[in-house]
Amino acid sequence: MLCELLIVLVIGGALFYHWATKNNDFFVKRNIPHDKATFLFGALKDVNLKKKTTFQLLCEIYRKHEGMVYGVFENRQPVFYIRDPDMIKHITIKDFDHFINHRNLQRGNRDTLLSNSLVKMEDDRWRDMRSTLTPVFTGSKLRQMFQLIVQSIDEALGYLREEQRKNSVNPAEGFELELKDFTSRLTTDIIASTAFGLQVNSYRDKDNEFYVTSKNVIKFSAKQILKVMFIMIFPKIAEYLKVDAIDKKHSSYFMHLVLDAMKYRQENNIHRPDMINLLMEARGMIPSAHVSKSQNHQWSDMAMVAQCFLFYLAGFETTAGLMSLASHELMENPDVQNRLYEEIQQTDEELEGQQLTYEALQKMTYMEMVVSEVLRKWPIPLSTDRMCNKDFEYVSPSTGERVVIKKGDVIRIPICGIHLDPKYYENPNVIDPERFNEENKSKIQYGTYLPFGMGPRSCIGNRFALLEAKTFLYYLLRDYRLEPSPKSCIPLVLDPKSVNLMAKNGFWIKFIPRKS
Repeated sequence: MLCELLIVLVIGGALFYHWATKNNDFFVKRNIPHDKATFLFGALKDVNLKKKTTFQLLCEIYRKHEGMVYGVFENRQPVFYIRDPDMIKHITIKDFDHFINHRNLQRGNRDTLLSNSLVKMEDDRWRDMRSTLTPVFTGSKLRQMFQLIVQSIDEALGYLREEQRKNSVNPAEGFELELKDFTSRLTTDIIASTAFGLQVNSYRDKDNEFYVTSKNVIKFSAKQILKVMFIMIFPKIAEYLKVDAIDKKHSSYFMHLVLDAMKYRQENNIHRPDMINLLMEARGMIPSAHVSKSQNHQWSDMAMVAQCFLFYLAGFETTAGLMSLASHELMENPDVQNRLYEEIQQTDEELEGQQLTYEALQKMTYMEMVVSEVLRKWPIPLSTDRMCNKDFEYVSPSTGERVVIKKGDVIRIPICGIHLDPKYYENPNVIDPERFNEENKSKIQYGTYLPFGMGPRSCIGNRFALLEAKTFLYYLLRDYRLEPSPKSCIPLVLDPKSVNLMAKNGFWIKFIPRKS
């Protein structure tokens, strides 16, 4: 019996090893320079073990290789990393029909919020939903939502004034605050208002249900990390077992939240400038001047809720990160902060002290330059991927180098590596908003600035995210000067234990009131 058990274990172990390593010669056969695969983990071992950040790993791999393409194993999956700007332009725009879809680890499982979201939808289903959601982010809709954004920021500034009174014997001396928690609560309140139609104040009610649920969804507990790793390493088994990265209780919360809101609005004829309202118009639940009955979409409840969930998931942590990183860089670069404050002062004077308007914000050229430069140094997405759906061949017009990517192959564009390449940006680790002034921005090589991706599958909510961040910086710098705190992480070092761009020990900043 023991002998038979040993034989089964040996055979099982050999089969498992063969399965785990069968792709190891993938890039050798394709004659692509590549990194040697680490058993099961591939290049992601140090990230999975929390020894390195994804940002650090992507930049290290990018700098290690030359040429247009190099091969990397993400767990067992061979992935083509594209580093040539012209090839990126072909993949994302000119030959987009070869790379329509993102990589989808659970292609057959459509019963989850993630798989029904725009970012995971494929082919015509994606095109249909993209066209449905595009009106949410037009200038006219953003103008309407702008007032909701300002309202949330005004409540956040009220909290800062309270902290100023509580934590300072002399208010003019200022006070310290960990900014990431502050901005996370702000973006939670903004998305609760603009996507879900909820009025929450996560400063006064720190443990409100929406904020707590939101934090639990993205905090990536050990259990969630293990589930994600299981999905990545064993996608077919995970699909068969219906393993989902999002807990059922959290999915259920968002399902009830959106569907109950839709039902209440339909019964009470309530209209509001937010995403739920637009989805209801597209579905024909409420009349619309922009959508005829013949254009009504028969989206499932899951698909409807998934778009609101994606809006939250993509905009909550990422925009909070952008706000925190921008504030930190302004704190570290007082010359940039002072110049931006001068523009804010000028705008405030032109508004005669009245509330900031959407139109006034669009005219702030230095604000645009600052935010663009922060996104260059700290691109929130880090990278983007695509799945090749029909064979693609690219020949470099400058070197004649030829690359063939076949149907089913996965490609990744390492955005952070490109943004920090001194070939494209001199002194890339230095914040210099002048890179994006009227004269210089036209010199930036196409395909080397990708903070929201590029082409038809670029981030649909990029204008909304920029609107949030710029409005926040306007009011923050109008009222406070940002200075280093004894707890500030200078120079900025990212925390390898966080899946997001998080400073070690947090984004601590000292806030000095402009007016005591």
